[in-house]
Amino acid sequence: MELRQLRTFEAVVRHRTVNDAAAALGLAPSTVSEQIRALERSLDVALFERTARGMRLTAAGDRLTGWARRLLDQAEQARREVAAEPVALRLGALETLAAVHVPRVLARLAERRPGADVRVVTAASRDDLLADAATGALDAVLLLDAGPALGDLGFPVPAAPLAFLDLDPVPLALVAEPGHPLADRPHLAPGDLAGERLLVNVPNCSFWIAGERVLGSAPDRVRAGSVAVMRAWAERGLGVALLPEFAVADSLAAGTLARLALPAPDLRLRLVWRADREDRPGLRDVLYAAC
Repeated sequence: MELRQLRTFEAVVRHRTVNDAAAALGLAPSTVSEQIRALERSLDVALFERTARGMRLTAAGDRLTGWARRLLDQAEQARREVAAEPVALRLGALETLAAVHVPRVLARLAERRPGADVRVVTAASRDDLLADAATGALDAVLLLDAGPALGDLGFPVPAAPLAFLDLDPVPLALVAEPGHPLADRPHLAPGDLAGERLLVNVPNCSFWIAGERVLGSAPDRVRAGSVAVMRAWAERGLGVALLPEFAVADSLAAGTLARLALPAPDLRLRLVWRADREDRPGLRDVLYAAC
């Protein structure tokens, strides 16, 4: 096995197609295909099933995912030790959380381990973050969830030994423009939103899923986009939005949004990592700093 083949294998696992993996690696698709075939020949097993919808891991490919990341980590650690460079840890976070919660983790880490090299990777997709945590491409990730088990909010979880730690509650607020007809109601129930326009992002978005739980099917869903877009559209009277309080606090304080009186359970800020990689140098420092 060659390290370049393992890197290519990881890219195909993450991106699910040869073309997308090739684009991410800056290689020709034919080069990616040949490296995968060479890796399969060296192991004498098929690592992927080639389907019309992309590349799907075989049982052997699934077993290789953890080994590939450990081997690549060891090679990187060896290079850094020989070059006297600190070990770099990769922390992934949803773009929604990067501005508010990631700086707190980095500040606590700087106090406990000055000089630690932590590289933050932001992503719009929870699925991509979890996939990278499962393969070890990211050492830990920050996302939103709820319930006693990972994925209890209502999203799929990769088949990997993932551990997690709940850090902080993330309160939600149902908001609308101050002149909205429901803004002056002292109490609301989900049925009161029948016929309202609920601004949403994509179906696997944490706030879409939370809205399904809290509001049911009463309001009509209107695709708006990111949290910033949903907030801006709500300020302009284009609908109501269920968003984290930290994303709308300034608008509520400025009076450009009003909180509607419908209670919503908190989400949880959750730190996720592979339990079998806790001995990676410096990872426990990040986990302790997050507490």
